[in-house]
Amino acid sequence: MKLLITGGAGFIGSNLIHHVIERPEVEKLVNLDCLTYAGHLENLKKVAKHPKYVFEKVDLRDKAAVLAVVEQHAITHVMHLAAESHVDRSITGPGDFIHTNVVGTFNLLEACRDCWLSPKSNSAVARAGVHSPQSEVRFHHVSTDEVYGSLGATGFFTETTPYAPNSPYSSSKASSDMLVRAYHHTYGLPTVITNCSNNYGPYQFPEKLIPVVIQSILARKPVPVYGDGMNVRDWLYVRDHDEALWLALTRGKLGETYNIGGHNEWANLRIVQLICDTIDEFVPKLGGNSRTLIAFVKDRPGHDRRYAIDASKIQRELGWTPAHKFEDGIRETVRWYLDNQAWVKTVLKKSEF
Repeated sequence: MKLLITGGAGFIGSNLIHHVIERPEVEKLVNLDCLTYAGHLENLKKVAKHPKYVFEKVDLRDKAAVLAVVEQHAITHVMHLAAESHVDRSITGPGDFIHTNVVGTFNLLEACRDCWLSPKSNSAVARAGVHSPQSEVRFHHVSTDEVYGSLGATGFFTETTPYAPNSPYSSSKASSDMLVRAYHHTYGLPTVITNCSNNYGPYQFPEKLIPVVIQSILARKPVPVYGDGMNVRDWLYVRDHDEALWLALTRGKLGETYNIGGHNEWANLRIVQLICDTIDEFVPKLGGNSRTLIAFVKDRPGHDRRYAIDASKIQRELGWTPAHKFEDGIRETVRWYLDNQAWVKTVLKKSEF
């Protein structure tokens, strides 16, 4: 397996690289990342000199450069994670989301189609034949549950839930999902799609809820909570997600979609309170009750009320279930951020926040 991971310097991508690089199936691991504000090679210091690891600083919007990476490294497997992913940023600047998430995915699909399926291609994969046992190829597109829209107080997203995205971010991801689906049905590209719930854990850039709360508490600054704080998400520990992604890549049925959820539904306010209490336990010298820092702010436009995933398909077909309870995962995550404040300071230097 010559594996290409896009967005490998980001949160989920860097955790995934750490998770799979020692797998015996992986002969070469190529990390394609353009190193935006949310992508940091600091996340990958432990593997930077690994004999399997190659880094390519390439922007998915550069079609020729993307093709060159796939062709020159004779890529056989793709795990496509690179994306603009922050909902607030998509509201104020949707263009970047369309160009990266939609056009970037198109460029990657075209590169794989050219190298894997075109009879004119000179790539080793194409010469061997896409359907021959020695050159099995797969394109795994990693997406989000936000493409499904918003749930009421009950019910779950399944793989057959109609798409109803409500933000420019989720619309861009829905568009990329549909492109991947179309390339499978139109061209026979061997694809798998996964849609995951909210991830948390080490190396998450401090713009998302959990690291923002942690850093605000440590700085004794107000902890912002949108609206009434009762928006509900299904939370998935990133290292559980890594294992699910590997199973989908290696064992998922081609043309299928798998939903990945943590079976951990929590309202935002409850999460913030849990983090406050955990930090008060770990760092009592901060003094005072950190819950007093909670500050309710105006809700953001198009803020979906509830997400929850039915992950029974991936459990049934691939044998995956999450290993972490949310309370345990939060403790591990808080401890990681406490122990890695130097990392936080380094990555924030690249941020406009």
